[in-house]
Amino acid sequence: MASRISLALVLHNHQPVGNFGWVIADVFQQAYAPMLEALERHPRIRVSLHYSGPLLAWLQRERPQFIERLRTLVDRGQVELLGGGWAEPVLASLPERDRVGQLRRMADEVEALSGQRPHGAWLAERVWEPDLPTSLETAGYRWTILDDAHFRAGAVPEENLWGAYTTEDQGHSLTVFASEQGLRYRIPFGAVEDVVAYLHDHATEDGTRVGMMADDGEKFGAWPGTWDHCWGSGRWVERFFEALEANADWLTTVTPSEWLARGAPMGRVYVPTGSYSEMAAWALPADEATAYQEVLHRDLAERRPEARWLRGGFWRNFQVKYREVNDLHKHMLRISSKVAAMPDGAAKTAALDHLYQGQSNDCYWHGLFGGIYIGHMRLATHEHLIAAEDAADRSGGTLEAAELVDVDLDGRDEALMADPGQVVVVDLDEGAGIGAWDVRATRLALTAVMRRRPEAYHATLRTHEAALNGGASAGSGDDTTTGPASIHDLVRTKEADLSAQLHYDSYERRSALVRFLAPNADPADVAAATAVELGDFVAGSWSVVELRPGRLRVTRDGAVTTSDGQAPVRVEKTLTLGGDRAAPSLTVAAEVANLSETTIEARLGLEFSLMMLGGGGNPAAWYDVAGERRRHDSSGVAGAVEQIGQGNDDLGIELLSVPTPPADAWWSPIETVSNSEGGFERVYQGSGLLLSWPLRLGPGERRRVVVENLVSARRDRAAEEAAEEPAVNPPRVRHAT
Repeated sequence: MASRISLALVLHNHQPVGNFGWVIADVFQQAYAPMLEALERHPRIRVSLHYSGPLLAWLQRERPQFIERLRTLVDRGQVELLGGGWAEPVLASLPERDRVGQLRRMADEVEALSGQRPHGAWLAERVWEPDLPTSLETAGYRWTILDDAHFRAGAVPEENLWGAYTTEDQGHSLTVFASEQGLRYRIPFGAVEDVVAYLHDHATEDGTRVGMMADDGEKFGAWPGTWDHCWGSGRWVERFFEALEANADWLTTVTPSEWLARGAPMGRVYVPTGSYSEMAAWALPADEATAYQEVLHRDLAERRPEARWLRGGFWRNFQVKYREVNDLHKHMLRISSKVAAMPDGAAKTAALDHLYQGQSNDCYWHGLFGGIYIGHMRLATHEHLIAAEDAADRSGGTLEAAELVDVDLDGRDEALMADPGQVVVVDLDEGAGIGAWDVRATRLALTAVMRRRPEAYHATLRTHEAALNGGASAGSGDDTTTGPASIHDLVRTKEADLSAQLHYDSYERRSALVRFLAPNADPADVAAATAVELGDFVAGSWSVVELRPGRLRVTRDGAVTTSDGQAPVRVEKTLTLGGDRAAPSLTVAAEVANLSETTIEARLGLEFSLMMLGGGGNPAAWYDVAGERRRHDSSGVAGAVEQIGQGNDDLGIELLSVPTPPADAWWSPIETVSNSEGGFERVYQGSGLLLSWPLRLGPGERRRVVVENLVSARRDRAAEEAAEEPAVNPPRVRHAT
């Protein structure tokens, strides 16, 4: 009997919440539309497709004909649509109620589109934790797909990855398919003939094996260099489908549900926590990630058997690696509880929609793709969470707050203050800095900036630039493939000598931090994070003296370095909230007392790190200095300013900072050197504004400075949403015949 095998092709298509419409349109043209056209030309090729909720909503709104064509492919049994979390969240990061809610909403939308309720769930970033079968089965799903790395961690041999296994949690059963590494790496980067030969080598006489290739649909045309390879002169997809048709006597394309209906799982497996191998490396601290990847690549090259046990880090470690991710995640958890407590009705439904979009995975991690470094996506995630919190607060009538609460769940309390116009969180143990300053009306997270920190890929950048400067070839791919290099192997830069732009902050970029600098400090050194800090108030712990609605007073006994040594200093800082929804205000006052017998000479500053979406010279984002507008990603200095403005016209927000007495103003962009599918590039993360005063303080003397921050909200997003007309005919579930 001739050997036979099945091939299950699963393509995952997703666009992050907050992505630019023109970006989605480009990817649609490069990848989504060509794949659908290819399937229409080859009706015998069966595939499974997954479109995340935000992308599906875009397609329904912007490309309705695509949806109709997709429905036709489903109706004729050629395409199986997958479900999953609606906004593509990492399910393991969510409360159980939101896991099930996201999963059921996606199933509802797939059923409304196709008339068929999905059996399979796409697992965002393949982040697996052993309790997920309970969530998935509760939401009505029967199977999902994991990577080969998961099964290796579960002690499944490589040769047994050609099928599916059962697993369970607390009696909730789930089938898990294994995405086979050899197929995933070959499709579409290897020769078509090699893919077919590889499948033939793994065929069996009983024909029970299935080769699962589950990966991003964007790699078929939207990844760098892949459009010409897949659809242009290379015609890879067309040639591949033709080869599948030509070998249909032994090679059959199936959907996972179709395969399960006629076959049985290979056995039982219990998979530990994990994701795909690259994610495991990205989750490690930068220095450990570099060491891990060196060891892994060496062992793989030498074909050492222990390579299969090298697993890297744990996805939740991103909440340790990046303070910004942890703040975002804990903010989401807090708001989820608020939304869950809302009474059922239209307001709760709208709040849930914002909450779910705020749970989209892209800004909760960082790697080659992850979006925490992508400013507009980060702000979009915050925007939806702010919207959900605002709705919950207005529903419950709890717009004001002043409490000590462990906001970031690190075992230590922060000060949380709120009023009708804003929500402010102050981290008492790290400089009493403002970690969150959310403007309700515009839904802008003003302090959502990123700290500049070392990344493992910075070493790759330095090596690459050293090779270029030395005249050597930097290399950018695997010579054994016929197509473009995998996106994981590319090394590209968007400007020369980027490594010279690598600057690292020694503290978290919060706002209203008290700084003591040398009297002759250079603004350029402050911008580059190389200025010497004379005090210990930026990251030290502060004590609460007073906390009541609209007012927080904290103090710290620290020291300032002088020519005579360490001089004891007490600083009292007061934050006062005021204004209303359209014009909230936040006033910061700092009083410095010299407790020493030495005269202190320094530059006293209040530092603010704020995000106005000013990257790329965005003309809508600006500073206003003495009536002259300048780009928000510019650098500059001005002496004895009585006020300095900044804002973003598109976001509808203006912020006027009024220092008393007049202060010297130094501002500069906070830019990281980040890696993405497009290559290494400088990325605007916000702007640092230092308002400072020359300080000469004799023994026992005091000095008080004040910065009044006045916000003007030119838009009220909640009012805009309320004014929008509701859909006349909401989507109706189509019932399968």
